[in-house]
Amino acid sequence: MNDDHTRRPADHGADFAGQVGAKAARKLKARRNPTPGVWFGLGMMGLVGWSVVVPTLLGTALGLWIDKHYPGTHSWTLALLVGGLTLGCFNAWHWVAKEDQAMREEQENGDR
Repeated sequence: MNDDHTRRPADHGADFAGQVGAKAARKLKARRNPTPGVWFGLGMMGLVGWSVVVPTLLGTALGLWIDKHYPGTHSWTLALLVGGLTLGCFNAWHWVAKEDQAMREEQENGDR
C-alpha cells in the first residue's frame, strides 16, 4: 500500500503538477467563457417577453381594425388577440428551447 507519507517525492510532485495543471485549465476556460450575469438574464427575460407581447398586440390591432371596418356577429379582436398570444407563446418557447440546447451543447463540449 502506498499512503501519502510513504510515497516518494516524485509522486508528490506529479500529483501536485497535475492538480495545478487542472486548476489552470479551469481558470483559462472560465476566462474564455464567462458565466452569464444578471444583465444577460434580464435581457433574456425581455426577449421572451417581447416575443409574446408583439404578436399579441399586432393581433389585437388587426382585430380592432377588422371589427371597425367589417362589423359582424363575433369579435375579431378577441379571436386575433388569442391567436397572437398563442403565436407569441410558441415563439417564446422556441427561443427558450434554442438557448437551452445551446447551453447544453456548450456544457457537453466544455466537459471534454
